[in-house]
Amino acid sequence: MIAADTPIAEIGERELLRRIRARIPQGAGVVVGAGDDAAAFETGPLTLLTTDCLVEGVHFRRAWSPPRLLGRKALTVNLSDIAAMAGVPRHATVSLCLPGDLPVSFVDELYDGLLERAAEAGVALVGGNLSAISGPIVVDVALVGQADRPLRRSGARAGEILVVTGTLGAAAAGLGLLSQGARLSAEGQLEATGIWTAASAAAVLHCLRAQLDPAPPLAFARALAEHDLASAGLDVSDGLSGDLLELCRESDVSARLDAAALPVDPYAASLERAQGRDAFRLALHGAEDYQQLLAIASDRLEALRDIAGVWDLPVTVIGQLAPGPPALWLERGEELTPLVPDSYEHFRSDRGHGTSAPRA
Repeated sequence: MIAADTPIAEIGERELLRRIRARIPQGAGVVVGAGDDAAAFETGPLTLLTTDCLVEGVHFRRAWSPPRLLGRKALTVNLSDIAAMAGVPRHATVSLCLPGDLPVSFVDELYDGLLERAAEAGVALVGGNLSAISGPIVVDVALVGQADRPLRRSGARAGEILVVTGTLGAAAAGLGLLSQGARLSAEGQLEATGIWTAASAAAVLHCLRAQLDPAPPLAFARALAEHDLASAGLDVSDGLSGDLLELCRESDVSARLDAAALPVDPYAASLERAQGRDAFRLALHGAEDYQQLLAIASDRLEALRDIAGVWDLPVTVIGQLAPGPPALWLERGEELTPLVPDSYEHFRSDRGHGTSAPRA
């Protein structure tokens, strides 16, 4: 029996791999799972592949992120990409770059979260890689899915309306809360409120969970795949303003956003209001909401709402597309002004408010 606080350098790569492999079930459609040089599994007629990594000091801080929640999030950000293309996730690999003094318990808890989220999403973990590193922890996930009709960013047309699921700004508010000392336990419960009193506990918990354990509308995306309702879409991961501009560039259209219609998260709004600020900027530019942004014909809105209503998922019309060139405009009453995106972007030295690295 290996003690949970044993540094992984003491047990070595092969023993750590055996420990991980012993926990991974053989998923549906998996012919060869973790343990061989490569995995073998059955796929559908059209295969989707996405990959994303979480890097310590850029995407998370160890002191802020319980390993179990980090494992859940590492898979979730990839699940959101597959969902954004109206796909169904199937198989994933997980590669870890770890310092040798890291305790075994960290890896165990990380896999608690990975396996838990995989079971919820119907995903089979089929392998990965381990590497020693002297620098920060890296959790790198590759996810394979399938789709009959992938939803792309390039299909939007002038005259269509823009809709977004859920609410926006909670994850960015959660990042601010972490910097103020608020914390979640490994089970996702509120452990510390930071500068906030017990009266704000519900709002603090909601925003911390949005940041550390996001919940994209995966079931809605699966249902969307069965209907031909949206012409283009993507997930809101780097911030609405920047992600929308990417959709406009890919589809060669411009977009008008209705400021009054933006679904600002009410919990984020209450916390920002208490600090004398407006959460509108967090909803417009803040990262990691992982909601879906869709372009649809106006006559398909009710059908879309019917599907979303099965999961009590709000769907809000936030604007309309117009002929190009690609640009964003913000509408406030009768006033129409150019909108400059201020979303998260790697390698920028002028990252915007609410979106600055490191993330949580």
